[in-house]
Parts: sequence; C-alpha cells; structure tokens
Amino acid sequence: MRFAKVSKDGQTGLAVDTGEDIKVLFGDSALCDLDALVAEGGNALTEAGTKVLSAGTSVAMDDLTFLPPLVKAPKIICLGLNYKDHAAEGGFQVPEFPTVFGRFNSSLIGHGAPIIKPECSDQLDYEGELIAVLGKGGKDISKEDALSHVVAYSVFNDGSIRDYQLKTPQWTVGKNFDDTGAFGPWLVTADELPAGGAGLKIETRLNGQVVQSANTSDMVFDVVDTIALLSTCFTLEVGDILVMGTPSGIGLARNPPLFMKDGDVCEVEIEKVGLLVNPIKAA
Repeated sequence: MRFAKVSKDGQTGLAVDTGEDIKVLFGDSALCDLDALVAEGGNALTEAGTKVLSAGTSVAMDDLTFLPPLVKAPKIICLGLNYKDHAAEGGFQVPEFPTVFGRFNSSLIGHGAPIIKPECSDQLDYEGELIAVLGKGGKDISKEDALSHVVAYSVFNDGSIRDYQLKTPQWTVGKNFDDTGAFGPWLVTADELPAGGAGLKIETRLNGQVVQSANTSDMVFDVVDTIALLSTCFTLEVGDILVMGTPSGIGLARNPPLFMKDGDVCEVEIEKVGLLVNPIKAA
C-alpha cells in the first residue's frame, strides 16, 4: 500500500493511493499518526489502509497538503558517498564502510512545501535519495534477516547548504538547516517494491532539466549491507529512517556550480516509489 499524511481545510487525514484515485479519511488522530502505525508493525499499516479504503472519500491530489510521512523517527541516518560516481565527482575514494551522518526531524518538510534557501548562503544543493524505514529494530542483524526489518520506502531530497557542510569535517550543520529535508509524498510498503528497493530508476530534475539519473542498484552499500553494518555498531530502532545516498550530478560538482535559488522547482522521482516536488523559496 501507498500511504501519505495529508491535510485539507484544517483537518489532518491519512491518504491511500489506490492507483486510480486517492482515498482519504479525516478526523481520526490515531489513524493519521504514521509514526505510531509504523511502530506497531506492518499489520497496523494494512489495517489502517483497509479502513481508509472502506470509509475514506476520494480527494484530488491538488486539493491536499502533503505533510512529511514521519516526524518522530528515533534516528534519521544518512549515507554519504554511496554511489561510486558521486564519490568520484567529489574527489573522494569509494568508502570501505558507510559514510554516515544524521538528520534531525526538525529539518523535514513534505511534498509541495518550499525548501528554504537561508539568508546566510547561496549554496543550496539538491540530492535525490531513496529512504528505507525500519518496522523492526535490532542489534547485530544478519544480512539474511536485514530486509525483514524494512517496513516501507519513500523519496527524499537531502537539501544541503554546501559551504556550511564543508566548514568542518563533520557534515551535520550543513545537512540540518530548517526546511531543507523534503520527504514523501508516499510511504510505500516493502511488499510493493523489489527486495531492498533495488533496480529502480532514480532521477532529480531542476526546473525540468535532468540533473541526476541513476539506478538504486548502483549503491555502494545497499539496504541489506547498511542494516547489517550499522547494527554491529548501535541498536537500530523501530521507526528509524535510512536515507540511502545520492547519485552523481550534484550542483557543487558542476562547472560552474549549479545551486538552487528562489523560484526554482526541484523534483525527485524514484520508479514505483513516487514523485517528490518542492519549490525553492528564499528565507
């Protein structure tokens, strides 16, 4: 199933994409809490989806405001340099262990919301990425068992303030400006996609121009590898979000650099997962 957290006329609802239309059920606060549904496991999501399909009403996508699907993740774990061509364009070696940094829930926005270019920088960059959401936690998870921990996938634009990212060896500040982590619109259950979200086309477009185009099978560390490796270091928790890295084509690596500016529109599309669209707005 394909879920979204939405609002309309001041009411929050849970939306399900049927493939033919969008069904939404408003007014049930428990049902609208995708974080809680994920924490309860795949069966809770299925039951919620069934309820929406039976009792919800059809609503046009353009009439809905899309919110970030999840906003209470215990950890948002991002991978850097996870496509060989992207590592090369930045002058880095392909990592032998995942390059990991964190994002904060406070940086997240939904589909259609503006990504904010801060006053302090003109280096707002795009990064189209696949998200994997954990529906089961654990420590020392085997590769054979890794995918049983994934409940859903989504789309992410890891908006990066490059000059602040590169002020220190740690990327945290440049990756956590308010309103730069675009997420959604859909949370797609794992059974809807190939194992590990592999073999899917991933593409980023800026003002209609393709700036990134690759396949999720091009990752250095796939979802299985990432879960197994990270869980040897720290306990993964229900609701943790893995942001799986971006392909080559980022604005910083271009000559001249191509950064997002006020009035631009950035789209990230992943085959079978969804299309994430966000305008760019100056603070």
